[in-house]
Amino acid sequence: MIGKLDPDERILSEPSLAEQISIVMEKLNWECHDDIQIEIGGTQVSGIDQPEGYNKKWSSPLGHRKYNKDAFIVIKNRSRNDDTKSQPMDREHKPQHPYSPVKSKQ
Repeated sequence: MIGKLDPDERILSEPSLAEQISIVMEKLNWECHDDIQIEIGGTQVSGIDQPEGYNKKWSSPLGHRKYNKDAFIVIKNRSRNDDTKSQPMDREHKPQHPYSPVKSKQ
């Protein structure tokens, strides 16, 4: 046999979730001390105050959070968040198709 296999070395198994995240962080040049925030997307919060005796099968109480079947995880690097506001263009704005307001029929 050529080479050496350590006992904890994997041969055919896939990388763990933590290893996959580490690989992506390395590709994006994120650093271990960056401010990382993890959030859940694909959720909905009930914004309707239900009356007493409402049908719980069809409606949720005010403020109840539901996770959709296609909910997802968002990993944000807040250290590299660009909070600068948009700046005016450095040239005169001349659109290809000039805007002309539509006049309503009355």
